[in-house]
Amino acid sequence: MTLSRHNPVELSPPTGFSHAVTASGTRLVFLAGQTALDTDGKVVGDTLPGQFETALTNLLTALAAAGGTAHDLARVTVYATDIADYRTHAAELGRIWRRLAGRDYPAMAVIGIVRLWDEQALVEVDGVAMLP
Repeated sequence: MTLSRHNPVELSPPTGFSHAVTASGTRLVFLAGQTALDTDGKVVGDTLPGQFETALTNLLTALAAAGGTAHDLARVTVYATDIADYRTHAAELGRIWRRLAGRDYPAMAVIGIVRLWDEQALVEVDGVAMLP
């Protein structure tokens, strides 16, 4: 399995994402959106960074159950209920990402939304991975 990241010099330098990722492998894994739900199905954390850490951990747990690691992520989408808050905490969110998922960034997007399924949820993360 190979993931190659492409960041053309003609585009703005990426920070915390890759502009394009090509993937070749044998298994494609679609990861459902994960929020900051604990094992009892309750949203934990009152801050965006706290919820992001739990949501990302949940996403990586689902990926591990499918046999993958953070390195296998080709695409991640983050849905945030407050983009201004997301931007304010961008450096902290980047540190959380690097601690949990490393520095091999997938193609990513952050999308502002009105609300998530659970009203207390501030952020949701989904993704696609390519496994060997």
